[in-house]
Amino acid sequence: MCAVDYAFQRIGGKHKGRVIYQLRNGIKRYGELRRLVTGITAKMLTQVLRELEDDELITRTVYLEVPPRVEYELTDTGRELLPFIRLLADWGKQQMEKEIIAE
Repeated sequence: MCAVDYAFQRIGGKHKGRVIYQLRNGIKRYGELRRLVTGITAKMLTQVLRELEDDELITRTVYLEVPPRVEYELTDTGRELLPFIRLLADWGKQQMEKEIIAE
C-alpha cells in the first residue's frame, strides 16, 4: 500500500474530514457535532466517530454523570491533519468559485 492510499484509508469518506475540522477548536459533545456536521445521520456520525477513535485521531471521554456526558477531542495525530484539511478546504472553495464563474 502506498502512503497516499494509507492516508485516505484513515481519513477518507464523506464525513471524516468534516468531523475532524469541527473538532479543530477543541472538545465537542455528540449533540454539538450532530448540529455542526450537516447532512449526516445519527448512525453514520456514531460510525465515523468510532472509526476516528479506532484510528487514534480522536479521543472519546465518558463522564460517569447523570445524564451521561461524552466528549470528543482531537489527538495530537488528529491535530497534525488540520493544516492539510485547511488546504483541502481552500482548494475546494477555489474549485466551487471556478464552477460558479463558469456557469
